[in-house]
Amino acid sequence: MLTKSNFKEWFNRYKYAELASTTAALLTSFFSTIYSGLTTAYLITFAEYLAFYGTILVSSYRKIAQQNKLQNKTTTFGEIVSLVKNLVLEFGYPAFLDFLVVRPFCMYWMPILCGNYFFGIILGKITADTCFYFFTIINYEIIKKRS
Repeated sequence: MLTKSNFKEWFNRYKYAELASTTAALLTSFFSTIYSGLTTAYLITFAEYLAFYGTILVSSYRKIAQQNKLQNKTTTFGEIVSLVKNLVLEFGYPAFLDFLVVRPFCMYWMPILCGNYFFGIILGKITADTCFYFFTIINYEIIKKRS
């Protein structure tokens, strides 16, 4: 069941990663003056992924480390492996589909369809993110229930 607390939890989980990836997408879109539209679409996708998953990984690690610090424990290698495993389960196939098909498609075609390059990049990002988060949130909730 979808509740206000679910949306707040999802927003808090993904907000900084989304901010980083949006910034990366807009900055990388300037490569359109140098490269073709398709090349730029893949560069934007790569930059978004690097920013998004870097932020998710660092914030998840910091959360575990902070919890361990409160309990006067050190973060173990097993906890880090478990963290990476859960992130792969949460983002695995949505990221694969998004990276190879959905995001490059949206980043290439939305600017063409809109007629305005930067508005098209933002619209393409929103469209791709909607598809990505639909599957990611389902995975996140399954992992949460199993834990």
